Amino acid sequence: MDSSTNSLDDASADGSTDFPDRASVMEVRLQAQEDEITLLKSSLADALRRIRLHDQLLPLLKQQLIAVNPGAARVLNPVCCSDGCTGSKRLSSSSAVDGIRHPATRVRRNSEKLGNPERQRKRLDKKAASSANLLTRSPSLENRAKELVAGAGSPGSRRGTYSQEQSIKMFIRGRPITMYIPSNIQNYEDLKMEPPSERLELDWVYGYRGRDCRANLYFLPTGEAVFFIACVVVLYHINNRTQRHYHKHTDCVRCLTLHPDKVRVASGQTAGVDKDGKPLHPCVHIWDSTTLVTLQQIGLGSFQRGVGSVAFSFADSGAFLCVIDDSNEHMLSVWDCNKGSKHTEVKSTNEAVFAVEFNPSDSTNIITCGKSHVYFWTLIAGQFTKKQGIFGKYKKPKFIQCFVFSLTGDVLTGDSEGNILTWGKSAADVKTLGKGAKETFQIMRQTRAHEGSVFTLCTLQGGALLSGGGKDRKIIRWSADLAPERECEIPENYGAVRTIADVDGEELLVGTTRNAILRGTFSDGFVAIVQGHVDEMWGLATHPSQNIFLTCGHDRQVCLWNTEEHKLDWCITLEEYGLCAGFCPNGSVVSVGLSTGRWMVLDLLTREVVSESIDGNEQLSVMRYSPDGSFLAVGSHDNFIYIYNVTESGRRYTRFGKCNGHSSFITHLDWAKDGKYIMSNSGDYEILYWDIAAGCKLLRNRFESKDREWASYTCVLGFHVMGVWLEGSDGTDINALCRSHSERMVAVADDFCKVHLFQYPCPKPKAPSHKYEGHGSHVTNVCFTHSDSHLLSMGGKDTCILQWRVIGGGAGDSRERLASASSASTSSPEPATS
Repeated sequence: MDSSTNSLDDASADGSTDFPDRASVMEVRLQAQEDEITLLKSSLADALRRIRLHDQLLPLLKQQLIAVNPGAARVLNPVCCSDGCTGSKRLSSSSAVDGIRHPATRVRRNSEKLGNPERQRKRLDKKAASSANLLTRSPSLENRAKELVAGAGSPGSRRGTYSQEQSIKMFIRGRPITMYIPSNIQNYEDLKMEPPSERLELDWVYGYRGRDCRANLYFLPTGEAVFFIACVVVLYHINNRTQRHYHKHTDCVRCLTLHPDKVRVASGQTAGVDKDGKPLHPCVHIWDSTTLVTLQQIGLGSFQRGVGSVAFSFADSGAFLCVIDDSNEHMLSVWDCNKGSKHTEVKSTNEAVFAVEFNPSDSTNIITCGKSHVYFWTLIAGQFTKKQGIFGKYKKPKFIQCFVFSLTGDVLTGDSEGNILTWGKSAADVKTLGKGAKETFQIMRQTRAHEGSVFTLCTLQGGALLSGGGKDRKIIRWSADLAPERECEIPENYGAVRTIADVDGEELLVGTTRNAILRGTFSDGFVAIVQGHVDEMWGLATHPSQNIFLTCGHDRQVCLWNTEEHKLDWCITLEEYGLCAGFCPNGSVVSVGLSTGRWMVLDLLTREVVSESIDGNEQLSVMRYSPDGSFLAVGSHDNFIYIYNVTESGRRYTRFGKCNGHSSFITHLDWAKDGKYIMSNSGDYEILYWDIAAGCKLLRNRFESKDREWASYTCVLGFHVMGVWLEGSDGTDINALCRSHSERMVAVADDFCKVHLFQYPCPKPKAPSHKYEGHGSHVTNVCFTHSDSHLLSMGGKDTCILQWRVIGGGAGDSRERLASASSASTSSPEPATS
């Protein structure tokens, strides 16, 4: 590995406890405000443009109607009746009398206003041509003009138009979005929205957080490995290959420790923010690993930003818990585990702190280490005294990464220089420091261990020691007197060694910086039992007939997973990162859209690229095959949808056309069941419909698509999913949604770490849903498996994939349920959201 790995070591060492939270929150708010200002400017410009068009069009329509139907003049250009009234406004008595007594005057004024008849005819023709162009450029204005003409011709026809073209508006950031109500809904106001009868249950967690966390892997006597990712602590039985989950945390878990009784576990979380940007309180949970019951919640409201490190005491059978938070001062506090009360606290240091431990033989002694320091703390009568380790003649490393206690009571530290330092007490140096000098902690021995950082140290029974390296990726076994005995190197694709857990003295579990957990021995080597992505993920697709799914993200990895065996089938690394994916209906190939406008088609069996192309130079956001697999639609951030003919079982692609009409980047699209039409959403909250069979033609009358049936439903804007949006939602609050194949439910991925399950269709605001937690970052995508037995959800920055089991539910078609609900005259209640 090159020098970049070494820089990664230092960065990951420091990154977990720096102070980016407040700045990052402010950056997010500032970016949101800038986005909102940009959108408001765009909406204002659009509104002004439409007003100008309307003002130009309306007089022309009136004049044309007068020429075609003189009787309509009383509607569009009302004049006085014999009783002094007009069709829309009552005139004053003087005006009425003037209109009756002096008709010639009124006619003369009108003729003067119109001028020469021939000139007026030419002017009208010119305006009519201009108006036609305006209508062509603005489909919504064209529809409105038709309504005006129909309403003017006969006063009763406007009421009839409403019954045939019922629509409802929803607003996002003040922008109106018109939804046309399907014909099978007769009484929209009487629709009753209920949560679905189906529910979700967490089945499996893919991934492990090793990239920026330490000491987060332990082995229980039950045969389970304990680790965490996102908001979930996972208990994985390494032989039975089963998982249990502790998911009572409300934000990302950052640290973990095991009680001396090997049953209780303490886990600490970050603060996080709520949907309004307000900080939430971090805390520590003490829980039973057998029953998964929470025993204590420690420090709610006492910690700032997050909990960085936790440790149980040993000498008193784990009566106390030491916690270091992520505040500027890194407050060190000691808590009574049984009572949940704070015993004492002290400011630790302004530098990053990586680890804390009680002395195994004396609970009044605590050690902390981190950036350029190792501190020895003594607790006497509720007060802490601190002594700093003296490096003396030895080079002071940038980071003290980890430490353990030897059987003799010495402290062994691993640092960023690749050394293991042995620390011990020295008598007071009265000659140098003068009378009253106290004992100090100094380096007794330096042992060269690794090239690059020493990320972890692990003691074994009998006094042997294990060390894990960063740059060299080595695991070395040392004797009690620090003589090297055995070593091995883990494969490069798994990254550096992050932490080591002893299984039985011979077999080991190794957590790596590329979010993998390895199992093995020095003799037989190591194999991965847990793997995951290492950067933000967006692309997710499920196979049309098998229990497998594909993911891709910013780490440039494309991974194929098996939902039954809960394992990674294969993984390849690309030159660019992937953002979207879609399986061909025949199931033999999958297309992946990349960040540069390039896309490729992979053979599932050979993993070979069977076809590739490039459309524009912007990132791609959607890859969607038509139901019969004859077309592929590629949605891009250049505002276009590219359509390809697909032949040779998904191995040959030829450009068919391009959908041009969106004024912002494409976010989602779906094919109609007949494979002839597409519905698409864009970044400016626009819904457009396309006739692909007619040459990728934009359907300007959106009303004509209200009864069309869609093979999939992933568009976040549409009548059938309007109810998934909360009142006052930002347009980016929902990242993705997916309708089940049974068309009974729709799953939603939101920006607040939640997965929602709604009834489908869901066309009314404030629809109730089932809400599920587990992700520690914005949920970027959701997708049902082919049989609807499971739902997959993907986190963004938390690099976590959650597999949910769908339980419950009954028979019934969504269209029948919607029609029967609309025919009933019951009011829509507001059930509590679960």
